[in-house]
Amino acid sequence: MSAAAQLVHFADRFAAIAKPAGLSLATPRRQPGAAAQRLILALPPEERALLSGRELHLVHRLDVSTSGLVLLALDEGMHRDLVASFTARRVVKLYLALVWGRPRPGTGCWEGKIGPDRKDWRRMRLDASGRSAATVWQVVDSAPHVSLVALWPATGRTHQLRVHLTAAGHPVVGDDLYGGPRHRAVRDRELRAALAAPRSLLHAWRLEVGGLVPGRFEAPLPDDFAAALAGAGLGLAPAERLWHAPGNFTGSKPLSQLPSPLA
Repeated sequence: MSAAAQLVHFADRFAAIAKPAGLSLATPRRQPGAAAQRLILALPPEERALLSGRELHLVHRLDVSTSGLVLLALDEGMHRDLVASFTARRVVKLYLALVWGRPRPGTGCWEGKIGPDRKDWRRMRLDASGRSAATVWQVVDSAPHVSLVALWPATGRTHQLRVHLTAAGHPVVGDDLYGGPRHRAVRDRELRAALAAPRSLLHAWRLEVGGLVPGRFEAPLPDDFAAALAGAGLGLAPAERLWHAPGNFTGSKPLSQLPSPLA
């Protein structure tokens, strides 16, 4: 069972909610409002009461195992405006991931088209005939075996961050679908225990929405993520001032040119 959701911001026409890992936002065609209802039901009773009887329109989604910010529109007009902002890329999305290894250089942009994995319907993969996808990264902190990485998806493809990280050789800790063997040769028992996450340690940390007042939102780091960072000797402090993607990176080769475990 997933942890409780948290109301990060409540306004007259929208709400920002921190989704816990384990809560599905899948939306069946016959039940278009089901995901929004599940999200609301995961809130504490006093927060849920604020949204009782309101229209609920989910603006965007996160993977089941991903925690973090989700926007909910409370009328059709706001839903239309927010979806348009996402489509026009007027929204800054900042994720945090605990990954295996250390991406080099410390900042750059991965580009690699993504399409369905025909051998496993649960997965996506690099595919030259797929849809274009780009992810900017910056290493926030690193330790033996793992790094804390900030990620800005320039596009919004299914499983984009997980696919790009895995293709670059740095899968998310705890990601059993894309990450392969756990522990990655970690011999220290305490560190192995700290990194034995029951889910992928990927968190939708911050959102900035142009034209919205207020326009910046942050979802607190979940306890399991914070515990893994502490166990690895990593800290969030170096990321505190991050909002926008860095623009001074030297870049990297397209992922299609790198040896990929998804190929």
